[in-house]
Parts: sequence; C-alpha cells; structure tokens
Amino acid sequence: MGIIFIYSFLIAFALPGPSEVVLGVPLDLGLPAWGQLGSIMIVSATGKAAGSIFAFHIGQEAKQAGPLIRWLRRSRWNILEWSEKRSVQLAQQYGYAGLAIALSVPLFPDTISIYAFAALETNYVRFAIATFLGSLGRLLVTAGFVGWLITVF
Repeated sequence: MGIIFIYSFLIAFALPGPSEVVLGVPLDLGLPAWGQLGSIMIVSATGKAAGSIFAFHIGQEAKQAGPLIRWLRRSRWNILEWSEKRSVQLAQQYGYAGLAIALSVPLFPDTISIYAFAALETNYVRFAIATFLGSLGRLLVTAGFVGWLITVF
C-alpha cells in the first residue's frame, strides 16, 4: 500500500503515466475483493491529493519533466496543448468541480489538469479535496468499465 501511495503521490506532479495501473496491483490484504479494491482506491486518491498539494510548490516546470511529455509536446497533434486549454476552461467555468471532473477521465494526464488548476486556484484544502474526489472518481470509472468489459466479453 505504501508503494501505491508513493506512486500516486508522484503521478500527481512528476510522473507521466496512467494512475489507473494501481488497480491491477496484486495484493492480498485478507479482505474481500471489494474491500481490497476500495482500500487501493482510497490510498491512491489520498496519495494523489497529497501530491497535488506538493504541485503548488514546484511550479509549471514539472509539466515538462518527463520524456513522454516532451515527445507529446513535439507531436503533430499536440494533445497536451489541447488538454491544457480544456483544463483551464474547466477551471474557469466549474472551479473545483471542474478539476474533479477533469481528473475523473481515465488515461487523461493528471499532471496537466493539476498544474492548470494550480495556476488558477489558491485554496489548498479545496484543491486537495477536489483532487481526491477526481482521482477516486477516475478509479471508479476505470474499475466499472473493466468490470463491464469482463462481464460482456
């Protein structure tokens, strides 16, 4: 669980990768499947909320940190520029609820949304709560979609 927390903490401000991978961690906590999955989700969302608070302090430079982010910025379609604009629009239009919504989208880069909102918002507690809820929502959407795929196929 500590590794899940640390990974989620780092994914919030520096690592360019999907936060959903924590759902596939093979753990045996002695809990029923729903309890184990719920525990992973809570720990991951808490780690991401803590990491988002740290993101307030390190500035916009961390968006440039990873090789994947640099490659995406140079790519033909520049999905990062598009997603940054969308994140800022959500922040301006919906505030903290917009952050939670942006973070609920599976496979969407967390770091972009977090930094876009960090530049516009100043309330650490509300920011952390929105990040927690958005991260939890993302994991719930992902788990629900994967569960649906398994049921259908």
